[in-house]
Amino acid sequence: MKQTRMASRCLWLWILLFVEATSAFMVFSPTTLTRRSASLVRSSPTTVDEDELDYDVPEDAVVNIKPKAMRRLRELKEKEKADTLILRMGVRNGGCSGLSYVMDFSTEDAIEEDDAVDEYPTDHIKCVVDAKSMLYLYGLELDYSEELIGGGFKFFNPNAEESCGCGSSFGV
Repeated sequence: MKQTRMASRCLWLWILLFVEATSAFMVFSPTTLTRRSASLVRSSPTTVDEDELDYDVPEDAVVNIKPKAMRRLRELKEKEKADTLILRMGVRNGGCSGLSYVMDFSTEDAIEEDDAVDEYPTDHIKCVVDAKSMLYLYGLELDYSEELIGGGFKFFNPNAEESCGCGSSFGV
């Protein structure tokens, strides 16, 4: 009897894994089998292409902000009720691979003379990087993911020789 239950559970697990890999969503129970179209489960498509730039990119930007990240920064600006959102990015010692990314809100008064400032005037957003961190962050792509596990801001650094699985630390 135990082998039959175990085989039944394995079969259900295999079916669930198979369905996850297909485009249809199925709800299973031992007594019922209901199939729903994947289009009923997925949200409706957006009218704007998610990778379409709807902002002006500063010339020779230190950090390249991708469209999804820019949309999230706009949301944060509204939430903070700020006239201008100042995002300070940097690097500090630590993390799995030796260096960790640091990202926080800042103020106009905290911008120093030797900081690199990427300005997005139509969105009233500034990305500020201190001189020391600029060596490590130049060319970095900042993206955003809404995944349930591992979602948030994502860093793609061309200067990193190694990266941690968590994506928040790197080594050079």
